[in-house]
Amino acid sequence: MDSMKGQGGIQMLLTAEQEAQQIISTAKNLKLARLKQAKEEAERDVKLYQSNMEAAYQKKISETSGSGGSNVKRLDEETAIKIQSLTESADRVSSDVVAMLIKHVTTVKA
Repeated sequence: MDSMKGQGGIQMLLTAEQEAQQIISTAKNLKLARLKQAKEEAERDVKLYQSNMEAAYQKKISETSGSGGSNVKRLDEETAIKIQSLTESADRVSSDVVAMLIKHVTTVKA
């Protein structure tokens, strides 16, 4: 009778061990599923953040490019004004420069 009782105890232990393994296996599977879900959520968050940053970057580029055209126009205008100023200045002094050159070229020093 004791051997039957011993066999029953061993069988109960084996059954309990199998149940524990099933519980552990289920817990591992649930953990892996949750990790996979967390990874997918993180990837979605990263993609969303990346697309937001890209949109902000493109907006910034378009804003600076738009003002780049006005900068070019402003620089062109400033350059034209400076060229005109230099041309007028050269016209004013050109006759004096020519006279000074002729004077120095035609004067003979002894």
